[in-house]
Amino acid sequence: MRILIVEDEHRIAQSIKRGLEQESYAVDITFDGQKGFDLASTEDYDVIILDRMLPTMDGIQVCRNLRTHNVHIPILLLTAKDRLTDKVEGLNAGADDYLTKPFAFEELLARIRALIRRPKELLNTALKVADLVLNTTSYEVKRGSVSIILSNKEFALLEYLMRNIGKIVTKEKIITHVWDYDADVLPNTVEAYIGYLRNKVDRPFKKSPLIHTVRGFGYKIAEK
Repeated sequence: MRILIVEDEHRIAQSIKRGLEQESYAVDITFDGQKGFDLASTEDYDVIILDRMLPTMDGIQVCRNLRTHNVHIPILLLTAKDRLTDKVEGLNAGADDYLTKPFAFEELLARIRALIRRPKELLNTALKVADLVLNTTSYEVKRGSVSIILSNKEFALLEYLMRNIGKIVTKEKIITHVWDYDADVLPNTVEAYIGYLRNKVDRPFKKSPLIHTVRGFGYKIAEK
């Protein structure tokens, strides 16, 4: 899952980025409202964490402009303004949620997970394909009764595939969702990580493989 942070306080932005990366998210940062709008309107993100007070374009205007341009990525507005009228203004501008500073990282993480679940209409934190189960809260992965240990990037890649069960996802889509915007990732890197996943999720088990290559198009995860 890929998240954009638009926050002009560098210390806060970097702290959030480090915490989210430890939770297996790919994270991009910009410190400017206009640049945040440009990234959000041209790149593919799962959630935007948006500060309200920003240079060049404030968070409220960024929200309005994104919704006007039919960008429907979930937006969490992050701000020190805690009056009811401020919250109402933010939500009316197009934000999906509103969190005031100072905040606990655990609450921010829970709100991000809720926003990611909402458009996908997921009712729980467990993703399942055949007997493969991935828990997005505990970060446990099991096939049948066997636990599977994954690196952060392997987990992020598997989660993305499982959120798109049965759908073909291209290497380009995988790169934009699993790696940061600034990461120097080649298509061969995706092939390598797909291989790592197969070595852990498919090959040790005497069962039908779940990860499939669709030649000329990309990959999908499905029972057949």
